[in-house]
Amino acid sequence: MLAPKKVKYRKIQKGRVRGAESRGLELAFGDFGLKSTETARIDTRALEAARIALTRHIKRGGRVWIRVFPDKPFTKKPAETRMGKGKGSPEGWVACVRPGRILFEMEGVDHATAREAMRLAAQKLPIKTIVVEREAQGFGA
Repeated sequence: MLAPKKVKYRKIQKGRVRGAESRGLELAFGDFGLKSTETARIDTRALEAARIALTRHIKRGGRVWIRVFPDKPFTKKPAETRMGKGKGSPEGWVACVRPGRILFEMEGVDHATAREAMRLAAQKLPIKTIVVEREAQGFGA
């Protein structure tokens, strides 16, 4: 699963995920992409499940890029613990996603296969998404 090798701070505050995305809006690598339409924190398990669903459907043909990285730790306190006594220990990692962000990209597969693979991957994620495609390059001027 995705996790950073090293971070500056072990625990960080939750913060707010607000507004629209300003980076990662366009397809940069592949011909098809999965774009978020909502705000959310996506954890490593959800990203990994989506990636596996995607690659299984295309039967390891084509190429897949993951455009988000979970670099924000979240903490949890043990069950049945009284209030107070500080913040819990780091439990996992999340990627903060805002509307407009491309989450996955894919190339090397046909239109129908790509759309179905993206649909299966989207079911594994906790947010609403849309499938985007690169515009066909026209011949001549």
